[in-house]
Amino acid sequence: MLEVLRAEVLEANLDLVRRGLVVHTFGNASAVSREHGVCVIKPSGVPYSRMTAADMVITDLNGNVVEGSLRPSSDLATHIALYRAFPSIGGIVHTHSRHATAWAQSGREIPCFGTTHADYFHGPVPLTEPLMRHEVEADYEANTGSAIIRRMQGLDPLGCPACLVAAHAPFCWGKTVTAAAETALIVEEIAAMAWITVTINPAARPIGSHLRDKHHFRKHGPDAYYGQVG
Repeated sequence: MLEVLRAEVLEANLDLVRRGLVVHTFGNASAVSREHGVCVIKPSGVPYSRMTAADMVITDLNGNVVEGSLRPSSDLATHIALYRAFPSIGGIVHTHSRHATAWAQSGREIPCFGTTHADYFHGPVPLTEPLMRHEVEADYEANTGSAIIRRMQGLDPLGCPACLVAAHAPFCWGKTVTAAAETALIVEEIAAMAWITVTINPAARPIGSHLRDKHHFRKHGPDAYYGQVG
């Protein structure tokens, strides 16, 4: 089971590179095994070109390494905080993809300007509050997770599968780490489209709730009818 999960986490990390969502050693992907109570995550600072499934680090949900010879990603505490807060998610991806990160750096959430966005997010891609000095100076990564959790309060994490961290970058998630990597690609695409939209028309407004709801719920929820059954 964990060897399969290690392979899935490696593949998700490599997928981020193939899709141009990370450069250098930026970014990370992880998965959780609720059955075993562990997280499988990318090692810290290891070039993607050299990584193997065996390099993926296994930790418990308190951040203690239980298997692996390398240090886990420095963002481990953020991932663990999200896994503990959102029982419905099974994978997390963090990137510094260009357009999504630009929205985070600008201090703006990504508005739901159209149906492409609404297909995946039931509303804007939210933005955390900036971290305070004391949150940065002590337990920074755990406090990053806490900031995301606070911002997501009242939101369905599968209906809103990403959050921008102010002045930082996006964290994305899904039922699996493969789904989380797909979300990261979608977030970057809608971030780019939103930027183009406000460039063309600075007065652009989000779409109406009737159109947003139609597009979102035809793909998600008990009455979804998009795609094939089974």
